[in-house]
Amino acid sequence: MSPNGSDRSSRRPMRRKLPQVLTAGLILATATGCSYNWEDFPRLGMPTPVTEEAPRILSLWQGSWAAALITGVLVWGLILWATIFHRRSRTKVEVPPQTRYNMPIEALYTVTPLIIVSVLFYFTARDESKLLELSPKPAHTVNVVGYQWSWGFNYVEDVPGVKGNAKTDINLAAIPDKYKEAFPANAGGVYDAGIPGTRNPQTGNPGPTLWLPKGEKVRFVLTSRDVIHSFWVVPFLMKQDVIPGHTNAFEVTPTQEGTFLGKCAELCGVDHSRMLFNVKVVSPERYQQHLKELAEKGQTGYIPSGIEQTDPARNAETNKL
Repeated sequence: MSPNGSDRSSRRPMRRKLPQVLTAGLILATATGCSYNWEDFPRLGMPTPVTEEAPRILSLWQGSWAAALITGVLVWGLILWATIFHRRSRTKVEVPPQTRYNMPIEALYTVTPLIIVSVLFYFTARDESKLLELSPKPAHTVNVVGYQWSWGFNYVEDVPGVKGNAKTDINLAAIPDKYKEAFPANAGGVYDAGIPGTRNPQTGNPGPTLWLPKGEKVRFVLTSRDVIHSFWVVPFLMKQDVIPGHTNAFEVTPTQEGTFLGKCAELCGVDHSRMLFNVKVVSPERYQQHLKELAEKGQTGYIPSGIEQTDPARNAETNKL
């Protein structure tokens, strides 16, 4: 039998087995996701957004995946094309012609990555600027205080029967004046502070509970008492660092009532895993009632917000305004 005939006969069993291998691979891939909800697939692993701002983040996530998939298909296609059509011949042993210094190809694989990175950078910078944009007068302001190993929440609100002024309160001295300008007048405020053993009374989830009103814009002013933490409410699709000596802020408008999980997303020490909290979104009326309940418990005024900014840091931020 000729060598060519032998080659053809040896390939036939492999061709017969190929459909079986592909079928087995398909069954394995689908079996591992039997419990997966296909309605969630378009979000590509992201949770359902529960704020007005979150869809912008989800869109950026989906666009990044689409760009990565297109790039991957192109690269895989080129690899398979070279593997199939430029494989070594069984009858020829000489080295094929070598191509060097092909300027069009070299320009292609140099310029294309630059274009991809530039496009991703543009959309990321555009969405980041929009997400960090602060309104002149948000409906509500909450000073989120991170500390080892839990969270505190200063509700900067004008609660009936509570006297004080958030703009001059010594416990909020760490917050720069540019954020205090949006504080309501005569905001005596109330607070809630947690410890690692605190639990939500309704769900039993660990951590203190931050209450928010549905459909109203809330500004989070983030401060830390000790080390760097990160404030992350999972279905908000948004997180930001909580840095000692530096104040960050962002705004969200909750669109769905319910209790959601939050956590510290920055390794902050030995008990980092215990820095959990809950976010409960309720109606505006129920939110105001909760503030009154905190006042009735005696949790009036504010807990210390954190480490005050140094003068150079304050001056640097003032120059950017």
